[in-house]
Amino acid sequence: MSFESMPRQDLLLAIESLASEKQIERDIVIESLEAAIARIARQKFGEEFNIAATIDRRNGAIRVKRLFDVVDAKNLGTDAETGEPIEFNSDTMVTVDGAKKYAADAKIGDVVEDPLPEPEFGRMAFQTAKQIMTARVRDAEKGRQFEEFKDNIGDIVNGVVRRIEFGNVFVDINGKAEGYIKSTELIPGEKMQPGDRVRALIMDVARSNSGPQIFLTRTHPMFMEKLFVQEVPEIYEGIIKIKSIARAPGSHAKIAVQTDDPSIDAVGMTVGMKGTRIQPVVNECHGEKIDVILYSEDPAVFIVNAMQPAKVAKIIVDEDTHTAAVIVNEDQQSLAIGRRGQNVRLASQLTGWNIDVMNEAQEHEKRAKEFKEKTELFTRGLDVDDMVAHLLITEGFRTIEEIAFVELSELSSIEGFDMELATELQGRARIYLDKLESEYKDKGVALGMKEDLLNFDFIKRDTILKLGAAGIKSLEDLADLASDELVEILGADNMSERLAGRVVMKARELAYGIGETEEQE
Repeated sequence: MSFESMPRQDLLLAIESLASEKQIERDIVIESLEAAIARIARQKFGEEFNIAATIDRRNGAIRVKRLFDVVDAKNLGTDAETGEPIEFNSDTMVTVDGAKKYAADAKIGDVVEDPLPEPEFGRMAFQTAKQIMTARVRDAEKGRQFEEFKDNIGDIVNGVVRRIEFGNVFVDINGKAEGYIKSTELIPGEKMQPGDRVRALIMDVARSNSGPQIFLTRTHPMFMEKLFVQEVPEIYEGIIKIKSIARAPGSHAKIAVQTDDPSIDAVGMTVGMKGTRIQPVVNECHGEKIDVILYSEDPAVFIVNAMQPAKVAKIIVDEDTHTAAVIVNEDQQSLAIGRRGQNVRLASQLTGWNIDVMNEAQEHEKRAKEFKEKTELFTRGLDVDDMVAHLLITEGFRTIEEIAFVELSELSSIEGFDMELATELQGRARIYLDKLESEYKDKGVALGMKEDLLNFDFIKRDTILKLGAAGIKSLEDLADLASDELVEILGADNMSERLAGRVVMKARELAYGIGETEEQE
């Protein structure tokens, strides 16, 4: 038996209207309505049947049908979960012979259709259909919102403050979704009220049953970067590049800019005539003072620029330890350090270098102390007098390791040295290092440490022994630490958060073969 389906253009118009209103695909609305009609049909004809409904995409005609799987009744196999033999179910299965009345060429594995009359939409049926459609359309709308905002992570959005709970701000984003700014992601000192307009950066988007959770921030350095992109056309076009940003939100910030065009003043373009370009960013960041710095590939030049507004008299860069000693005149020292160390801390974050600020007297005192310490090290380790030690220091040797493995010709070329003395000094240096290595290994074994950690050359030996004393016995133990845990063990004076992160990453690379890219993923 066949049932004629009547065209329903009015139904298609209603579907188009709903899809447009909810900003979801037309097919999603149609599939939701098909599921609702199939549910009503099962209520009428029997829940035991496999019933489906389709809506013609061209004319809106509704077709309802009961579906049967064509099977071999004597060989149905076993249930994958229970292992029990599958029994023939006449409500959802049909043999090849039985399927002939639905499809003359039916064979095992096919699905045949038995047309059914379209169910009548009574009050209860209408409510059921409405509930199913509403739920499915709402899910589709949530999915669309999630995909839309997920693709916009790192972008600035405009919104209106909807409510404030325990200092956390909930934002209506253009009537499409709700964003959330934690109190810690608000600029210190700024006060918001319901109805206020607010701009923030999308930091993360997560799925939830109530819709996408959109986490916003106004303190992240990228928020300031995106503001400059909006205010400075040359940054938007890529003519001027932002290399790095360091922020103390609401108080002070430094931004490093660069351009490959020598005819362009990157700093001046970013600030604008009389500050016209930077001022909107300052206002948006609650009056945050912003220093625009010219970036340089030369670390020394970049660090000097980053110390603005202080004037640097001299800088000493140590590439091995990634530290820089910045020497300033005494009247510039407080300006270089900044209130509560803010200026030097931001300069360090901006450049990625550990910066130590001192005046000329302090620098002279430090150099004298280092000279004395190196002299004592060389006289003790190499068994030489002060004069030989002073000659080595003057020639730039800082450690006994350098003496032990330098080319002999470099040692013998020192004034007053010859090849015989150079060979003797190098031999003594290696004996001294072997002794230290033996003592170091003995201490490590006494602490129960494993060879892989004892041979970890990324940090100093005395630091590794401190880890052993704190219960870190293997490279895997070190790899399993978080960077803040490592800083807590060793102390902030001995290891910065940045260096701790690099140490942990190196340990993970060696222990588990996890590189930086895999870790970020």
